Amino acid sequence: MFHILDIIGTIAFALSGALTAMSKRMDAFGVFIVAFVTAVGGGTLRDVMIGRTPVGWMLDLVYVYAIIFAVVFAVLFRKKFDRLRTSLFLFDTIGLGVFTLIGLEKGINIGLHPIVCIALGTITACFGGVIRDILCNDIPVIFRREIYATICILGGIMFFILLEFNLAKDILYITTSIIIILIRLMAVKFKWYLPTIEHK
Repeated sequence: MFHILDIIGTIAFALSGALTAMSKRMDAFGVFIVAFVTAVGGGTLRDVMIGRTPVGWMLDLVYVYAIIFAVVFAVLFRKKFDRLRTSLFLFDTIGLGVFTLIGLEKGINIGLHPIVCIALGTITACFGGVIRDILCNDIPVIFRREIYATICILGGIMFFILLEFNLAKDILYITTSIIIILIRLMAVKFKWYLPTIEHK
């Protein structure tokens, strides 16, 4: 289940990156690069931080194949994504939920403190998108008013709360991912924002 969720998150973020790159009218190489760094950027940074090298995607080419599949799928069916912003939001939200969980689990596996595990989950989920937005000349969504990284932190807290109930791991993983996805959907629907700090 854990590996399947990881692949789902990789495909979701790769689709998000590919669609963003196509919206910026990049060529095929640009689309692939943006999709690739969106999918593995956060996980690569996490692995380097915890000393897990070579990083995950270098050891398992399934991730590379998943990204290639996602790019080809996005290119072939780009006209089907008529509501591009909706598609981007959907894939980005799925990736956010899944990759937060992946980062949490990596930290737990090496015995890190829960606060550090939550930080790793947030980095895993958010920093691929940060790199994507920078490459596409956008302000990264993590730095805008929209609640983004905060959702990962809340999801991480919920994960450790649910962990105390001794739930089966598959149920714990799925529940945490769904909570993160639902919170983001609700945040956008009801326009929940963090207050901005203005310089006067």
